Amino acid sequence: MTVAPREPRQERSRQTRERLLAATVDMLAVKGWSATTVTAVAEAAGVSRGAAQHHFPAREDLITAVLESMFEVMTAEAAQTLEHLPDGPERIDAVVDRAVSIYTGRQFKAALQVWAAAASDETLRELILPLEAKLARAAHKLTVAGLDPTGEHGSTAHRLAQITLDLARGFGLADTLSDDSQRRAQVTAAWVQQVKAALDV
Repeated sequence: MTVAPREPRQERSRQTRERLLAATVDMLAVKGWSATTVTAVAEAAGVSRGAAQHHFPAREDLITAVLESMFEVMTAEAAQTLEHLPDGPERIDAVVDRAVSIYTGRQFKAALQVWAAAASDETLRELILPLEAKLARAAHKLTVAGLDPTGEHGSTAHRLAQITLDLARGFGLADTLSDDSQRRAQVTAAWVQQVKAALDV
């Protein structure tokens, strides 16, 4: 009888960490900040509390890792979108849709719970401000690159990108309490037309 090789410890550790991070995002997005403890996340991920605390000794360690992971996922997805953008006016539709999706998806809903908790927690606020700024810079850079790939529109494209992202963040907030997708689609379509007109696309 052939015995299957044992899974390398490093790979098992990586998979455990990924399960914990995924469970944290889900729990933050669905149950909120207060419910998202290391113990609760470990249970949801099917991981022992000891294993969870080995990876993340404190909740702050877990939250920092989750925010960094979410940043990587959101920026990678946005960057991938840039590589496959259509030519012509449809490019603007795709860029605005991508910007809106950054702030209306499950990842942002989870991050928003941390943002809200940080408003009254100075230690947490100091922890996440650099990560939030990092995400904001990356989102702006990618949106500008999508709206103005040749750089010919300069400051106009930068302003339009910022307004687009501010609008997207507003959509994200509106979508936390109820399904705002129908109104969001209408407003997004109207804004896309404004961007096209401003960029003469």
